[in-house]
Amino acid sequence: MKNRLKVLRAERDWTQAQLADALEVSRQTVNAVETGKFDPSLPLAFKVSRLFELSIEEIFQDNKSI
Repeated sequence: MKNRLKVLRAERDWTQAQLADALEVSRQTVNAVETGKFDPSLPLAFKVSRLFELSIEEIFQDNKSI
């Protein structure tokens, strides 16, 4: 799954650890989501959406074509 998490985090000058704290997950989880190694759970996607005040679709995009 593609995402804009790293860009959004960088725009706010946050470290992965700061974002992880805000989302109540580990820094390793943030890294795995940013690099596409891990797709976030739906509850985590909603937390990210609320934190950045964007829709889930504006942050995450499925790489599979329909």
